Amino acid sequence: MAVTPAAFPYVDVLINTSALVPIAQRQTGVIAIVGKTEAGGNEVGTATANQPLEVSTPDDAAQFAEVDANGRVTGRTALYDSLLLAMLQNPPPQKIYAVKVTGGDYGAALSTLEAIGDITFVSLANETDPGAAPPASPTNLGALRDHVDTVSLSGNKRIGVAMVDPTHQKSPTYAADVDAAISGQLKSSQGRIVVVAARGAVTDVAAATMGAIAGYDAQVSTVLKPLAGVRIAHADLFSPTEIKQLSEKQIIPVVSPALLGSGFYLGEGRTYTDNTALQYVDTVRVLDDIDFRLKAGLIGAIGDARITKMGLRQVATRLDGVLQPLQSRQMIDEYYFAIPVLDILSTPQSGWTAGQTAIVQNARGSRMVDVYVYVKYGPAVHRLDITLIPSFV
Repeated sequence: MAVTPAAFPYVDVLINTSALVPIAQRQTGVIAIVGKTEAGGNEVGTATANQPLEVSTPDDAAQFAEVDANGRVTGRTALYDSLLLAMLQNPPPQKIYAVKVTGGDYGAALSTLEAIGDITFVSLANETDPGAAPPASPTNLGALRDHVDTVSLSGNKRIGVAMVDPTHQKSPTYAADVDAAISGQLKSSQGRIVVVAARGAVTDVAAATMGAIAGYDAQVSTVLKPLAGVRIAHADLFSPTEIKQLSEKQIIPVVSPALLGSGFYLGEGRTYTDNTALQYVDTVRVLDDIDFRLKAGLIGAIGDARITKMGLRQVATRLDGVLQPLQSRQMIDEYYFAIPVLDILSTPQSGWTAGQTAIVQNARGSRMVDVYVYVKYGPAVHRLDITLIPSFV
């Protein structure tokens, strides 16, 4: 015979803290630089190869350089210099990872970044070699393109930043020549590569560009954003014609407009792609951010929300909780979403058509619910066409 529980202690309180757990957040400005640590023909530094390490200060970066007994850097390396350049940008990236390459095997070093979920940008320190041409296995910058394409398809969305060889000589066909030299290895149909050109630059412009872009919110265009630490001789600056030609090849030129005074700036905002839907850096970044926020905001509904009117209304509430803050921050202009099964369940079952009944049955049988999210994105102005009309009266 079952024993009836005693009334004591009369009121029993169980505390469920699941609602106090914050929704996962992903910073949009986390970068990783993969590079060589050679000085004087030898690999130097105390860092372990193919080991991602967080770097936040110049002292942290020193483990990728040659240092003396007092900790002073005596042998600079490509990776060390690129890390310092990324830190120099204002606003700076939110976090920096560094990976030491051994034997020039970028593929092995890049593979160590695959499982790190918060990385949004990757570059190779001061590397300009596009690598082997298809169908050969990708190397050098080609390995970077392969990495960001593959990892992004797997769910960890990120963008690779590469630079054109700054020693490429000026010519009437400069833009076409540099495009032809890299397009086979670097062009990404997913909009996952940014290529920057700075003829005559003596610093890692890719690292500077990556650090500069990462410092801004996802919806901010890259056009005319300043680059710190970049040095280019006046004779090497791009002409207006070259700026236009490079931009039309989806390559971002580094410019120095007189209207902005001294300094160097990003002259475009495009990705290196043949996909016109993903041709701007801010568009790709915003979509990546929304993608992550939707997954993080809705993961709690999996296994808990039921395919009922009440259960799917809870999903709708979660969707509002994800999208409304993006509208408030002006990342998106408007949004709305549709849950067809919820629309059907919100009406009396006696009025369902055969098709609506099938939709509900399929959803409950497969335990899968379709949700359609629509967002309106208002991009930044990249060009103003002004008509000046003078008059004597």
